[in-house]
Amino acid sequence: MSKNGEPFTFVLMAKPNILALSGSIRSNSVNNVILDCIKNAYSSSLSVTIYDQLAELPYFNPDLTDAQHLPPAVGNFISSIEQADAVLLCTPEYVFSLPGVLKNAIEWTVATTVLQDKPTAMIVASLAGQKAFESLDLVLTTVGAKMTTKTKLLIGGAFGKLNKDTNTLDENTLAALRTLIDGLCELIGPD
Repeated sequence: MSKNGEPFTFVLMAKPNILALSGSIRSNSVNNVILDCIKNAYSSSLSVTIYDQLAELPYFNPDLTDAQHLPPAVGNFISSIEQADAVLLCTPEYVFSLPGVLKNAIEWTVATTVLQDKPTAMIVASLAGQKAFESLDLVLTTVGAKMTTKTKLLIGGAFGKLNKDTNTLDENTLAALRTLIDGLCELIGPD
């Protein structure tokens, strides 16, 4: 009871819901390890859902973006973004650009405003990655995703920062990921 005899009211704050997308559909990619690492490290404060169905999305077709023709897989994908408090993308660089599967997924959002002002963090983890980083930054900025310099991370030489025996990342990479997630949480803000 409170001082005035009223019962205390406890409000349970829901953990922010983060939708994580990997630009790699390879099961043992370093990008998937990074997302798993974030999911596990922040399990007490964030609810991270790794969306693993990018390969199921059909090729983007502007003729199919209206509600009557939208493919069910695309509708589910867009709904997943709508329901998330934030989006986290982690991708390799393929031929100095984004993997087609990730670019295709983002293209499906163009006919909507689902990413407009959505708190977003991006990680490019690849051998070099600079071109994919620039490309992803441009694409996400174009669709209106809400980002800051703290929510953008380039991890060059990513495979060398992974301990293959334990599937863990080195301390410098973990520190950089902490900064990124802190920045994303700042964008989400309090409920």
